[in-house]
Amino acid sequence: MAAVLVGLVAGLLALPGAALAQPSGATQLAATDIQLLNGVRLAGLWEIPAGVLAAEKGSTQRVREVGAEIADQHIELDLLVVEAANELGVELPTDPTPTQQGWVDEMKVAEGARFDRIFVERLRAAHGNIFPVIGAVRASTRNDVVRQLAQDANGFVQTHMSLLESTGLVRYGELPPVPLPAPPDDSLLAAVQANAEINNGINSTAIWVVLIGALALGTAATFAVFRRRY
Repeated sequence: MAAVLVGLVAGLLALPGAALAQPSGATQLAATDIQLLNGVRLAGLWEIPAGVLAAEKGSTQRVREVGAEIADQHIELDLLVVEAANELGVELPTDPTPTQQGWVDEMKVAEGARFDRIFVERLRAAHGNIFPVIGAVRASTRNDVVRQLAQDANGFVQTHMSLLESTGLVRYGELPPVPLPAPPDDSLLAAVQANAEINNGINSTAIWVVLIGALALGTAATFAVFRRRY
């Protein structure tokens, strides 16, 4: 019975490793990959017009310079994300979210120092929110195209945060907190589920069939041992 149980445990532990070893993982997209593509695209859809407004309406020379630079850089970044999406066959958003459009509309009616404050605060908060997403995807994606986009986006976001902070208008004590990611689940079940989700060529149904079959085999062997003894 001990030998059967040892064999059963060994079989269970071997399954996740076998799934991870399957090829073609580098060509597949995780949910976080799609989130990055959409997030970068959405950022450009509202931050380009916001930057243009700042270049035109900023009450200080520095705000106007920062607005123009951010708009130009987001045009460049938007070209990169569109190119990546075309290569990966991903459909990107064509309009900003209602919240993002609301920020742009808010800037359209603001004037003077109030406009400067709204422009800097909205963009600085948005960059702070997408920053951890970029880092997480850069560290974990299996797709080469997404990894390069994350690396490029990281450089742009850091530059934009520095530009916005150079205006002297960022009120750090009022920045929204960014939630920490949930700790990973290292259990065997989580490993099996993760391998099934990334679809590395092993069907999740087949995995469970193997598991159930192994359990049935172990149970039958155990009964056989007890019958011989008694």
